[in-house]
Amino acid sequence: MPKLFSGAEIVFKCLEDQDVSHIFGYPGGAVLPIYDELKNHNSVKHILVRHEQGAGHAAEGYARSTGKPGVVLVTSGPGATNVVTALTDAYMDSVPLVCISGQVPTHLIGTDAFQECDTTGITRPCTKHNWLVKDINDLAEIMHKAFEVATTGRPGPVLVDIPKDIQFQKAPYKKFKRKNKLNGASHNNFSQESINELINLMSKATKPIFYTGGGVINSGPKASELLRELVYTTGFPITTTLQGLGSFPGDDNQFLGMLGMHGTYEANNAMYECDLMINIGARFDDRITGKIDEFSPKSKKVHIDIDPSSINKNVKVDLAIVGDVKSVITSTLKTLKKSKPNFIKSNKQKTSKWWEKIQKWRSKRSLDYIGSEETIKPQYAIERLYELTKDKDTFITTEVGQHQMWAAQHYKFNKPNRWMTSGGLGTMGYGLPAAVGVQIAHPQKLVIDIAGEASVLMTMQEMSTAVQYSLPIKIFILNNEYMGMVRQWQELLHDKNYSESYTAALPDFVQMAEAYGCVGIRAKTPEELDDKIIEMLNTDRPVIFDCLVDKQENCFPMIPSGKPHNQMILGPKDKEQNKITGKGRTLV
Repeated sequence: MPKLFSGAEIVFKCLEDQDVSHIFGYPGGAVLPIYDELKNHNSVKHILVRHEQGAGHAAEGYARSTGKPGVVLVTSGPGATNVVTALTDAYMDSVPLVCISGQVPTHLIGTDAFQECDTTGITRPCTKHNWLVKDINDLAEIMHKAFEVATTGRPGPVLVDIPKDIQFQKAPYKKFKRKNKLNGASHNNFSQESINELINLMSKATKPIFYTGGGVINSGPKASELLRELVYTTGFPITTTLQGLGSFPGDDNQFLGMLGMHGTYEANNAMYECDLMINIGARFDDRITGKIDEFSPKSKKVHIDIDPSSINKNVKVDLAIVGDVKSVITSTLKTLKKSKPNFIKSNKQKTSKWWEKIQKWRSKRSLDYIGSEETIKPQYAIERLYELTKDKDTFITTEVGQHQMWAAQHYKFNKPNRWMTSGGLGTMGYGLPAAVGVQIAHPQKLVIDIAGEASVLMTMQEMSTAVQYSLPIKIFILNNEYMGMVRQWQELLHDKNYSESYTAALPDFVQMAEAYGCVGIRAKTPEELDDKIIEMLNTDRPVIFDCLVDKQENCFPMIPSGKPHNQMILGPKDKEQNKITGKGRTLV
């Protein structure tokens, strides 16, 4: 007779078979059997967060910085509903998460029992798939299937809901049979003909551009290496989305910077005027396209994506290539080297005028700002942070708002998996718990959350987690005493009606740091900034850095909502010239 294991034991055996080393969670009645079993499995370390949303974002940070799935453990009812924000965030940004939730005993489901809710119903729209385990004999298979679904194809979150009685019941354990296949390999539906067509389009183009996104990073570090080779082989310019930063070196001459609503002048104008746009692993998000019927009107568009549902969803393309980024670029490079071994030489003259135009756009220096000797400009704070950390292998997380955009603009990323931010959902409070997850995954590395004072307060309780586990995360707050992006939109769109965007009762962040048992540092002037940043970097404990910045500074450049890429506000002087229309207000 085969050996029998309880449902709680099976959960851990599955985690061990999947090489899970860390889980992020918070105990409650419906998962106590699993927590009781925790002591018997030293290979799986549990990180106790202070809120289930924090558990989800920490798991996201862990997943984004490692490429491995993050694992979350929550109880039923409010435990499950608290993690919904993080699941939705992971769903929109294609982050592999496995959430294990407890549920009331099977016989109580549907009776409005204590801490009962329809977890699978609630999470169905924000997960790739979810399961309610109804039979102990199915548990192992479902758990392993959950990891497979989360990590293959377009990655994303999944949820396994386990009733409490099933955690006690016993069954044989079905060992996981590892499939020796590359992530995404089964999703390669492209042909050699489509690769040939892509190269044909590349050969004819006089104004080409690579437009790359988070799909490159999701495909693994090798995909980023191959992307660099492709860009250098063709000599084409490249731009990335917010989530694509780091897939191509941020300090390389062929890199035009980030594109989109707060992208560079050269990137957005190149996207508008190009004759060939090669989209690799991006989804034509509204923050990128601007006014959709005037988006890159003269270009042939190629879309390379592992998810067929993303193709022709927002923007109709001329050539669709469905497949894993790594596989598609590998095939493209192989064919290119074989059919056109001197592509860059033969193409250089064809694209020379294009590069001249790009240099003219660059000369606008759209990321420049007016400095100050009295107050710290937020852009200056990011620049100094970058200069003092660029020689370290630094991992950056952010919250959401102006500081996030300034970080994307002024902090250069040369490696993938070093930039963790909430893109699609735009979740305030993401950065601090994400930094916790990143630090757990990379205990010897420098992890910094570039934060806004409003965002960081949403999940500030996770500083307690950082202190408990001796995680030396650095919370670098650009404190302008406003919900900065809300204030900016109110200024530009709503006649300076700053309704409820000023935070009138902010805590003293230095004292708050001390209350949590970590280190508080404050910088008030540009003169003292460097010394204070160095002090932060030399501190081997968690730090909250309160950087007091200019309260009225806005984030430019900016594509006004409802306008195409070539109509950008470059700074305060452009506000009247490119005024946002009433119609544009609805699009922000």
